Amino acid sequence: MIDHNKIVDILRNIKDPRSGTDIIKARMVEDLQVQGNAVSFSILLPGNDQHLKSQLNFACIEEIQKVYAEADVNIHLKLKSDLSGEINSVLPQVKNVIAVGSGKGGVGKSTVSVNLALSLRELGARVGILDADVYGPSIPTMLGLKGQRPKIEMLYGKHKIVPLEAFGMPVMSIGFIVEEDQAIVLRGPRLGGIIRQFLQDCLWPDLDYLIIDLPPGTGDVQLTLVQTIPVTGVVMVTTPQQLAVIDAVKAMNMFLLPNVNVPILGVVENMAWFTPAELPDHKYLLFGQGGGKSLAQKPMPFFSAKFHWYRQLWKAVIPENPAFQWMVMRAGLIS
Repeated sequence: MIDHNKIVDILRNIKDPRSGTDIIKARMVEDLQVQGNAVSFSILLPGNDQHLKSQLNFACIEEIQKVYAEADVNIHLKLKSDLSGEINSVLPQVKNVIAVGSGKGGVGKSTVSVNLALSLRELGARVGILDADVYGPSIPTMLGLKGQRPKIEMLYGKHKIVPLEAFGMPVMSIGFIVEEDQAIVLRGPRLGGIIRQFLQDCLWPDLDYLIIDLPPGTGDVQLTLVQTIPVTGVVMVTTPQQLAVIDAVKAMNMFLLPNVNVPILGVVENMAWFTPAELPDHKYLLFGQGGGKSLAQKPMPFFSAKFHWYRQLWKAVIPENPAFQWMVMRAGLIS
């Protein structure tokens, strides 16, 4: 007698080609029925890849017949797009994609990305980080992952990248692939190819939020991102300086173009002021003031925040303490 629950356990050995998790957990199996030696069920597929369909079909049959040699297995392969009428996302296992961007380099996009990711993680959300700053990846240093390399896994005949993990979050960056002092010299099409590979060929698990740390500007990486996956929204980062605000406005306007149409979730003004430990009531406006406020007033985003420097915590910016900026946020140093 073939046991229904045993069949479910057997199918847990078959992996989802998108995330690498088992097809039961990925909710790809429907209408499982066992009648005598007959086993039938449907598998929801992410796309119409004939090679993948064939491999999944035979993998399921082979795995079941290892335990029940007499089983007569009938599998119906269905496309998710056929059921919903919608085009399947590249990352259907990710609920929200939040980009962190700015027109200017050095304003703290990586700092804000790590802050945001760790804070959401602390609230109980499942969070991942993608470092899309191909020319200047900072996430490996900030999360203490310098020098580490991702594993490669063969899944249905295709090589897949397994993201590294930090603080319970999957993390991917080109900094894990190249040497630390290696110059990355790439033209536009190659840049776009790398971003697509990080989105399509990485085994991202089920996530509530994927935080994407964008490079400066309004170029190939940003366009490839919005053309490849639906982006929930973008957080704009600036400093109080007008030079930073001018470029941030350009970047913001790119996301608001009709053919891009990504909502602005909010504005973060980084490096708003400096407070030395010996003078905790003093604020030194090293870069002026008002930049974040002027930017926040343009598209009426949902929130705005300021980060400032505090001397004792500033001393903690060392490779051994990659969670420094998270401590700043947790300490309540936001106004």
